[in-house]
Amino acid sequence: MSAAVTVLMAGGAGHAMVSGLENGIDQVDPFGSLDHRPAAGDGTNFLVAGVDRREVISPEEKAEYRLGGAPCNYADTLMLVHLSDDHDRVSVVSLPRDSYAEIPAYTDPATGTVRRTHPQKINAAYAEGGPSLTARTVEHMTGVHVDHYLEVDFASFMRTVDVVGGVEVCTVRQLKDRYTGLDLAARRHTLVGGEALQYVRSRHVDGADDLGRMQRQQRFLAALIDEATASGVLLNPVKFAKVASSVLGSVRADRQLGSAELLKLGKAMRGFSPASSEFASVHVGDVSYAVPGVGSTVRWNEARAGKIFETIREDRPLAPRTGRAGPGPPRSRSTRRRSGSRSSTAPTAPGSTPGPTARCAGPGSPPPAWPATRASAAPRTP
Repeated sequence: MSAAVTVLMAGGAGHAMVSGLENGIDQVDPFGSLDHRPAAGDGTNFLVAGVDRREVISPEEKAEYRLGGAPCNYADTLMLVHLSDDHDRVSVVSLPRDSYAEIPAYTDPATGTVRRTHPQKINAAYAEGGPSLTARTVEHMTGVHVDHYLEVDFASFMRTVDVVGGVEVCTVRQLKDRYTGLDLAARRHTLVGGEALQYVRSRHVDGADDLGRMQRQQRFLAALIDEATASGVLLNPVKFAKVASSVLGSVRADRQLGSAELLKLGKAMRGFSPASSEFASVHVGDVSYAVPGVGSTVRWNEARAGKIFETIREDRPLAPRTGRAGPGPPRSRSTRRRSGSRSSTAPTAPGSTPGPTARCAGPGSPPPAWPATRASAAPRTP
């Protein structure tokens, strides 16, 4: 999430500033050893990985936000982000971290041992082979050519939220997770770094587990984009420098994503707004597909999931257009709170208990429909 916002902000800075910031990005080579790759299509595809590296978090933050224990070194979040060829649209597709995957055969770089193709959860690809095996597995499963790789950790995410002044979300009922410490009443909240991390990490709040968590992550990303665009951060070089320098120290990217590419992407997306983004989740056929030696996994509905990835490959929108809205002038936080105040009640997830509800609207509110929705759409009243 922080990496995506940083790319957007590159359009508000000069070449010298972006070139200087490039030095803060840790570069990796996820594509050098890949073969038998899908053909590249129109547009640009990013694989964004959120990785559980909590050693960069202070002891105080670990205690307050329940980040104790050893990092698992797995990909906690995986998203395919497609930038259309005309730079007019960004499509975000979440990949459930427990998705059943056939990890392609690879050679362990540390031992030289060859591992054959084997079943596993998709997030284990990072633990086994880092960014390269993660990219190879995602390409193998989706048929989508990955052009760029971006990786963020807990610290990068928290810093991004803090430097934009927090992100507003609205919960239609209480969200409480004893594992992460999340406890939000049914109302609007402005979440800062650690609280925001609790929100996007929580899985045990509504009975929907990782699928519910993905929806909250996408709602949060839409609200973060709204905050960054409405606050003027994207167009203010001074604010841009502050935000980017705060987050890039914890970002890793492929070697091709240098200052020139960042600047080109940023300038092309200077008119970007929440109305330019759309979100989807992979269609699931079985949420508890048992695999010997692996455990319970999430099995995709291959036919319906395949249509999403075909749409990405063909550079088409996931959700129908409902009218274009220009970026407009920056709005104050109070203006954003007042706009679009229709009521909404989110559907109750299996196993959850309905509680007090709140009136919500805007990017931080529940999505109007899944699997594909535009960030700018106001929620529908059932």
